Amino acid sequence: MPLQFVYSDHDFVPDVRWSNGERLGISSTATKFDTTIQAGWTDRMKAGLFRYHLGDLQTRILPGPYGYVAQLNIERGLERRKPQEILSIQQEFNAEQFNFNKINPEEILFEMIKGVEGGSEKGQLHEPCRMVVLVNVSPLEFGHCLFVPHPSGCFPQVMTSFAIQVGIESVLLSSDPGFRVGFNSLGAFASVNHLHLHGYYLQHQLKIESTPVKPLVPEKGFYGLLDFPAGFLFYTESERVAEVAEAICQVTNFLVDGNIAHNLFLTRGCPPCERTQSEKEHCSRKGVRVAVWPRASCFGAKEESAFNVALCELAGHLPFKNKKDYEFISEREVIGIIQRYLLPDSEFHTLEQQLTCHLKDL
Repeated sequence: MPLQFVYSDHDFVPDVRWSNGERLGISSTATKFDTTIQAGWTDRMKAGLFRYHLGDLQTRILPGPYGYVAQLNIERGLERRKPQEILSIQQEFNAEQFNFNKINPEEILFEMIKGVEGGSEKGQLHEPCRMVVLVNVSPLEFGHCLFVPHPSGCFPQVMTSFAIQVGIESVLLSSDPGFRVGFNSLGAFASVNHLHLHGYYLQHQLKIESTPVKPLVPEKGFYGLLDFPAGFLFYTESERVAEVAEAICQVTNFLVDGNIAHNLFLTRGCPPCERTQSEKEHCSRKGVRVAVWPRASCFGAKEESAFNVALCELAGHLPFKNKKDYEFISEREVIGIIQRYLLPDSEFHTLEQQLTCHLKDL
C-alpha cells in the first residue's frame, strides 16, 4: 500500500515570492508536500528506477524580451518511452497499450487524499478521489512526477474538474514558486492516453507568471493573454479553487468537443492585471495562474529537432534535445517554431468569442 499524503485547505501556502531570482517562501523551510516529493524522487533516482540519471542540467536564458529558459536534456530525447500513436483528441483508452496500471509499483511516491473538514462535506473532493503521484522515469527536471487520478478507472487523456483541482491544490501546497504542473491533451504531444498531469521544479522565473492579461469573464477567473503565445489564463487564490477548476474544465471540454488540441500550465503567479506591475506586485505569488493554449493538432507529425512544442515550451521552458540548437538558437527562431503550432489568428479570435459567451451563459 503506497504512502498516503493527507491534506486540507489549511495546508495551502498563502504567499510565496521570488527574491532576486531566488525562491523565498513565507518560511525558509519546504512544506511536507515538497519534502515528500523531493525525498521520494531522489530515493527512486538513487535506486536506479529512472531511464537515465538526471544531474544538474546545462541552462541558459536566451537573450530577448521573452526570457526563454533553455536547458540541455539530450538523454530524455534518446531514452524516453516511444509515444503512443494518437489519432484523435477523443481517442478512447486502450488497456492493451502502455498505461499507468502497468508501471513498477516502486515508481509510486504517494497517494494524495484530501481530508474532510469539520466532518462535513465541505471541501471534500468527489469520486474519483484517489490521486496517485509517481515519478516520471524520463524526467525533464528535478522532481518530475506524474499525477494520475484513480489509475484503475482507466480514464483517457481528457481533463476533468477533479484532476485540474488537485493540480491547482498541488501548486498551493508547495512553498516553492518553482513548482509547476502541466497537461498535454491528445494531439498536443501527450505520449500516453491515460489521464495524467506533470509536476516538476524549475528554479527560474517564467514570463507567464506575470505577463499582463485582459479580462474576458473575470467573475469566472477567465482572462486573455496579451502577449505571445496567444492563449487564455485563469487565476485563483486558495478560496476559489473548486469554482475556478470547474470553469477551466468547461473550457477544456469545449475544446475537446471541438477537436481542438490544447496544453495547460499551472504556476504560482501574480494576480491578473492589464498593466506592468510594481516590483512588490511583480514578486508576490499569492495565487495560481493556469494558462490554456489551444493549438494545432499533431497526429503522427514529425517531431522538431530542437524541441517539441508542448506544455513547458509554451510557458517559456525549453528542454533541448541536441547541443547545437541549445547553444546557437535565437529567441526569434524559438518564436518561429512555436508559431507553427498555434491556431491562425482568425481561428483563435473566433474561439475567444465562443468561449467568452460559453462561460457567461453557464
